[in-house]
Amino acid sequence: MFNTKDPYLLLSIVNMKLRDEASSLEDLCKTYNQKQEEVEERLSKVGYKYNSTLNQFVAE
Repeated sequence: MFNTKDPYLLLSIVNMKLRDEASSLEDLCKTYNQKQEEVEERLSKVGYKYNSTLNQFVAE
């Protein structure tokens, strides 16, 4: 699921999962066996950063 080539599709999926299923990015990554740093890096390349207060990726 997180291996999509389109970073904007990844952004949509991750934010939806954060909203509906996970209490944090760390929790989401553990649930789906993903490296948090890799998810953050891929989304930072298109101008998004994780905001722990909002529990969402937001535009920088």
